[in-house]
Amino acid sequence: MPLLFTVPAVMALALAAVTLGMRRVFVVVTVRGRSMQPTLRDGDRVLVRRRGVTAVRPDDLVVFTDVIDAPPVPVPAWAAEDDGPRTVLVVKRAIAVPGDPVPGTRVPVLAGRTASVPTGRLVVLGDNPAVSRDSRLYGYVAGERLLGVVIRRM
Repeated sequence: MPLLFTVPAVMALALAAVTLGMRRVFVVVTVRGRSMQPTLRDGDRVLVRRRGVTAVRPDDLVVFTDVIDAPPVPVPAWAAEDDGPRTVLVVKRAIAVPGDPVPGTRVPVLAGRTASVPTGRLVVLGDNPAVSRDSRLYGYVAGERLLGVVIRRM
């Protein structure tokens, strides 16, 4: 009789280990906003593979952290108001990776800084320049902020 209880327990443990391992490699991210239209729309979900800067190629969609100062929606009266900065995930297109020429004509804020993108940095743009906060506004994205590369829309 003990064998019957052991097999399901081992299977449950194995499933938990595989799930935990997958979460270390893959993340599902929900797109918010219009900065990546028409490629991605508000509400789309994407599967992201955790990667470092060296794995990013030009034209890859990347996800990284950003710090914003204002809450995205009004805080309900019953909730504790938090006016401080908060971290959000951002989806953009990598247009230059370390060693690539700096795209100064597309990103004027970077023009003249260096001849090539520095090690550990990325240049990113949103597909919808009218509403996108990207390298045109804040320059290079540090590799420490990179979560990974989008591998597919779900």
